[in-house]
Amino acid sequence: MDAGPLADRLQARLGLMRQDRIVERIWERDPTVWAPDPATPELADRLGWLSLPETMQQHVTDLTDFAADARACLERVVLCGMGGSSLAPAVMWRIVEKQDGHPSLHLLDSTHPAAVLAASSAPAATLYVIASKSGTTIETRSFERYLWDASGCDGSRFIAVTDPDTPLAREAEKRGYARVFINPPDVGGRFSALSLFGLVPAALVGIDIAGLLRRGAASAGRCAEQLGEGNVYAGVGAFIGEAALAGRDKLTFLLSPSLASFGLWLEQLIAESTGKQERGILPVVGERRAAPDQYGDDRAFVRIILRGDEDTTNEVLARRLTGLGLPLLEIELADRLELAGAMFGWEFATAIAGYVLGVNPFDQPDVAESKTNTARALTLGARRSVDADAETLHRWERGVGKGDYVGVMAYLPPSPETDARLEAVAVRLRERLGVVVTTGYGPRYLHSTGQLHKGGPPIGHFLQIVDSAPGDLPVPGMSGFGVLISAQADGDLLALETRGRPVVRVRDWELLATELGI
Repeated sequence: MDAGPLADRLQARLGLMRQDRIVERIWERDPTVWAPDPATPELADRLGWLSLPETMQQHVTDLTDFAADARACLERVVLCGMGGSSLAPAVMWRIVEKQDGHPSLHLLDSTHPAAVLAASSAPAATLYVIASKSGTTIETRSFERYLWDASGCDGSRFIAVTDPDTPLAREAEKRGYARVFINPPDVGGRFSALSLFGLVPAALVGIDIAGLLRRGAASAGRCAEQLGEGNVYAGVGAFIGEAALAGRDKLTFLLSPSLASFGLWLEQLIAESTGKQERGILPVVGERRAAPDQYGDDRAFVRIILRGDEDTTNEVLARRLTGLGLPLLEIELADRLELAGAMFGWEFATAIAGYVLGVNPFDQPDVAESKTNTARALTLGARRSVDADAETLHRWERGVGKGDYVGVMAYLPPSPETDARLEAVAVRLRERLGVVVTTGYGPRYLHSTGQLHKGGPPIGHFLQIVDSAPGDLPVPGMSGFGVLISAQADGDLLALETRGRPVVRVRDWELLATELGI
């Protein structure tokens, strides 16, 4: 770790952590690490993640046997869930080596009609995994109702992962789902990577879940050690927390190519956990590289290396960054299965960062506002928002200052083509404004960086891009997907406006491309 200008702050913080027994108290499940009142909601009852590598061992045989039975008749698993209920297994699928002969995994976390249609056009040999901690998440409920009807109401093609006695659990039993997996209720969504939310889909697609848990347990053991060389992730948490307090709150990740998707999971974990009370850490993932001297003094860097998949470009950039005195830490993963150890480690680091920042890392108080606004929009109909014209865009750009950031939020169907367009927008805005620019798909980001956008430091400026003609896709007993995604865009736009966050809406790609010169 090269803490650079943060070295003195970091050493002082580590000294305080030793003095106040922070690591030991976390393992003692002491909620006063984060809040003086131990009865703080979503705190004392959210520490079950600490023991998951041990407690989930009892499910390995059952999950492995279930996956083996299902494999013979499956070609595809469609995972329907939002945020913490779905991102971890999707990342595992892309990174961890899998056994042959297992189905592929498709993640459905977009309410855009085109994305839902793509999921429902899967072959008949498809298993739908409906994943929701609360069992009431509107996106997941809508996916389930649509797919249930499209499948011919065939319960053998559905399984559920949820908490005890949720509406989803009851509905799944009533409809005769193939299985209902009940997760421990004391685990929050974004800290659930090594719970049934992560392990059930992982087992189905042929990932060695026993190996995942062994790596997770080894990482947990290291995180329980005294502060020092062995307990790397406690130091990581102190580093990223102190960086944010020092104004270096844009945490920029340099990832080995094979670990690119890990950034999505890290983004959700860190942003939603720390972005509250006008504090927080903005993860910067998937960003096109810039010259080292173009990075501002509001950044800190983390390089995560997969052994055997080293990236020369990142290595050279890292050396030049440290040469310029910028703070950077490096973490190496021995192999792909070590992703599980990294996930547990980053959960621990994020809990430490919450302590450093003085926030509860296990709640998400500002996510509910967009949900409430969405429900109101579904009841009252779409609001009459004004799309930005050229002058509005120019005025919005002029409001962006040093140390701010721009969030580009796209309510569009995810695709490689749209990814490329969003990257071009992000690069051009970074060049024009000289600030960090992040991108995200709606409604996915509502369960990720959306908490930071509204609850974090008031330095964000937001560009919402909506589909000019999303169409619609009926959902039995609920609003159609075209109506839903429009209401979600409206709901978040209103939440940002209400909080005084500068935000503009664009539905004309040509206007945006012309104004940005791309």
